[in-house]
Amino acid sequence: MHPKRIISVVPSQTELLFDLGLDQEIVGITKFCIHPDEKVKQKVLVGGTKTLNLDRIRELTPDLIIANKEENTREQIEELQQYYPVHVTDMTTLPDALRMIREVGALVGRAAEASQLAQRIESSFYPSFQPLGLSVAYLIWRKPYMAAASDTFIHSMLGVAGFSNAFVNQTRYPEVTPDELQKAQPDLIFLSSEPYPFGAKHLEELRQVCPLAQVILVDGEVFSWYGSRLLHASDYFRNLRNQIAENKS
Repeated sequence: MHPKRIISVVPSQTELLFDLGLDQEIVGITKFCIHPDEKVKQKVLVGGTKTLNLDRIRELTPDLIIANKEENTREQIEELQQYYPVHVTDMTTLPDALRMIREVGALVGRAAEASQLAQRIESSFYPSFQPLGLSVAYLIWRKPYMAAASDTFIHSMLGVAGFSNAFVNQTRYPEVTPDELQKAQPDLIFLSSEPYPFGAKHLEELRQVCPLAQVILVDGEVFSWYGSRLLHASDYFRNLRNQIAENKS
C-alpha cells in the first residue's frame, strides 16, 4: 500500500510531491513550502522546517513524513521516527538529487512519473556547461556574512553552472568577514534570495567590500532546491552566464 497521508517538511520536496500528482495525499507542509502557490494554500501548516509543531503532526496522523538531514533538526526527526515512517533524504550533488527524486517517487507510488522527471532534468544539463574560469563567493546570510562552501548542494550547482567556489577550501556554511571576502578575491559575488532576502540595496554594500568583483542578485531556489525546480536550473544558468558576459564586455 502506498501512503495516503503524507507530510512534507522540506519545501523543495513538497513541490516535488505536488508535481508528481500527489495533491490529495499531502496533508501537511511547513510555512516555508511556497510552491506551487495555489496548492500549498490548501494544506495544514506544521511549523517551520526546524521548528516543527509535533502536536499538529500527530493530529494529522501521517503514514509517511518526508524530511531532510540538513533542513530539519535531528532531535525532532528522531522523535517522529518513534511513531511514524520517516524518509530522510541527504544530498550534496545533482546526481544525489536525481536519485532522491526516483527514490521518493517509488516510495509514494509515482515511480514512472519520477523517473521521467529525473530524466528530463538530467537531459537539460547536456551538453554540460563549460567552466568559465571565474570564482564565486556565494553569500546566503548577512550580519554576519555567511557563504556556501564545499560539501553543500549549492557548491555542486555552482560547479554544474561552470563556476568555481571562492571558498572551496572551507566546508558547509562558514561565517566570512569583509577581510576574508577581500582576501578570497572572487571574480563574482552572488547574493542569494534565500535564506537571507538579499536585494538591490545590498549590491553597493558588497561592491564596497570587493570593488573588482561583479555583484549579482541570484535566485536561491535555483541553486539550493533539489526537487522538480531543477527543471528551471539549466535555462537560468545559461541566462546568468550571458548576463555576466555582457557585464564584462
